[in-house]
Amino acid sequence: MDTLRLLLLSSAVASVCGGQYSEMSEPKCEEFDVDVIDATEGEALRIVPSVLTEFWRNFTVEDFTWYRHGSQDEYFSSDQEERIHHRGAELFLLDLHTSDSGLYVTRHNLSSEETNCYYTEVTVHPARNRKLQFTVRVPDRNPWIPCLQRIESLCMDEGGNLTWYRNFTLLHGKHDKILRLNNVTKADEGMYTCVCTFTYNHRVYNSTASRMFQIEEPSVRHTPQIITPTSDVQIVDAGTSVTLNCTAYCGRNLLYGCSVGWFIDGESARDEVGYTMNVDSAIVQPSQHSSVTAVLTIHRVSARDFQAKFQCRATNSYKSVNQTLTLKPRESLTPLITAAVCVVFLCVLAAVMVKCFAIELALLFRRCFVHSRKEDGKQYDAYVVYQTQSADKATEQTLCNFVTNVLPSVLEKKCNYRLFIHSRDDIPGEDRLELVESRIRLSRRLIVILTPGPDSGSEVLGQKNASSENLGVSGYDWQVGLHEALVQREMSVIMIQLGHMQSYTHLPPGLQHLVRKSAPIRWREGSRGAAKWNSRFWKRVRYMMPAAPAGSPTPSVVV
Repeated sequence: MDTLRLLLLSSAVASVCGGQYSEMSEPKCEEFDVDVIDATEGEALRIVPSVLTEFWRNFTVEDFTWYRHGSQDEYFSSDQEERIHHRGAELFLLDLHTSDSGLYVTRHNLSSEETNCYYTEVTVHPARNRKLQFTVRVPDRNPWIPCLQRIESLCMDEGGNLTWYRNFTLLHGKHDKILRLNNVTKADEGMYTCVCTFTYNHRVYNSTASRMFQIEEPSVRHTPQIITPTSDVQIVDAGTSVTLNCTAYCGRNLLYGCSVGWFIDGESARDEVGYTMNVDSAIVQPSQHSSVTAVLTIHRVSARDFQAKFQCRATNSYKSVNQTLTLKPRESLTPLITAAVCVVFLCVLAAVMVKCFAIELALLFRRCFVHSRKEDGKQYDAYVVYQTQSADKATEQTLCNFVTNVLPSVLEKKCNYRLFIHSRDDIPGEDRLELVESRIRLSRRLIVILTPGPDSGSEVLGQKNASSENLGVSGYDWQVGLHEALVQREMSVIMIQLGHMQSYTHLPPGLQHLVRKSAPIRWREGSRGAAKWNSRFWKRVRYMMPAAPAGSPTPSVVV
C-alpha cells in the first residue's frame, strides 16, 4: 500500500476514534495498524483483525462492536441472517458488492476503562478485474505456492473445500494449502488461484485469492563493466546545461549489489552544488543483463568544469572500476570561417595575379630554370617579314624605323636574340628566292609586321587585282612563311601591328586566319614604352620568342 493511502487511512482512523469518544462518551481507543484486504465481487469475505488471529476465539460476541466508517457510521449486528454481520471478532460480508468497499472498525471492549480499536480497509474489485495479491518469483525448479492465510483459515474453520486453478483451469487433485510444483518450465508460469468453497447458513459461498507465478532466472554477478562513457573527452558549450551518462553492466538478473555514480575530483557529485545525479537500475529483456545508470546533470557549464575530472565509478563486491571524463569547450567557428575566407581570398588573388602577371612570371621562370637552348639546328630566333608595297609615305617611315632601329635594338642588343631582316642581312649575289626559303627554315619564329592598307582602299597583297610586280620578293616571304606556319606547322608566328587598323581585309587569307585565332600585338610609335625593352609590349614579344636566344648559350638576364 502506498504512503498516501496510509496517510489517508490514518486520518480517517483518528477522526473515527475522536468522534466515537465524544459522541458515545466511551473510553478512548488504543489504535493499531490498518489491515488492507482486496476481495472480489460476488464472493464471501471474513474479516478477523490481524492482531487477534491467534486468540480471537477466547472472546464473546458482546466483547466486540463492528461498524463501517463514513459520513454516518453503519453498525452491524450479530444476526447471522443479515448479509453483513459479526460473530464476535469475525465480520462476515456475504455476496460482496463493490459498494461494500470502505473502512471497517472493530471496537474490542476489554473493560469499562480499556478499549482497543482495529481498522480494516476493504476494496471490492469487479469480478472481471480480479486483484492479484502479489507475484511469486522463485529461482527454484521445484517451487511451492502458498494460499492466502485468511482463505486457508476460513476454509479450515468453516469446513470448506480448497481447490487450485491455473489461469482459471482446474488443477485436479490439488487441495492442499500449499501448491507444490515439480520441474517447472516457462509453460508453468501464470496466475494461480486458490478457491475455498464452504457452506454458511445453508448457502454455498466461494472465497478466492490469486497470485502470479514467474520463474526467476538465476542471478550472476561479475566484475562491473562500464558501457558509457566510451570516450575520455566530451565537447560541450560553456554556459549550457549538460547531462553525463555513466552506465555499467554488473551481471545477469540483478537489481541490487552494484553501485554506480559520478565523482568530481574524487568527491561524490551528490555533495556538489550545481549538479544533480539520478541513479536507475534495470534488467534488459530478454538477455536479463543488469545495468545501472547514473545520470549527472551539470546545470551550467563553467570554467571550473573544464578543469575538473569527472569519474564514472562502478563498484560491487568483486571490484571497483573507473572511467575518467574531461570536458572541453567547443571550438568557435569564427577562426575556421576566417581561415576559409582568407584561403579563398588568397586563391582568388593568386589567380588574378597569375592572370595579370602571367607573362612576367613566365619570363622570371625562364631566367631561373632555362640555362641553355635546345639544339634544333636553327640559326635564327626569328625571321622578320613585312611589306611596303602600296603603303603611304608615313607608314613606310614608321615601318622602316621599327624594322631597322627599334626591333633590333631591343631583341638583339637587349635580349640577345638573333634576327634575320631583309635588306639588312641579305648576302650579295645569292639567289633571292633560295635565300628566303633557307633563312625561313633556319628560323624558330616568324615575326610578321602588319601595316594599314592604302588610303584609296585598293586591294593589296593577296587580293584579286594584286600584280606579281607588287608582290615582288616580299610577297614571296609571306607565302613561304605562312606555308611553314600553317601547312608545315614547324614555326610559330608573332604578329606585330603598326598603327591603327579598322579591318584586316587587305591581308592575305592565311594571315587573316591567324589574326582571327590570335590578335596581333600593337606597337604605338611615340608611346612611353615604345622603345623600352621592359615595357608591356616588349614583354609580350619576348614571351612569344624562344626561351633561350640563339645568339648566346645562356639565357638573357633581362626580365
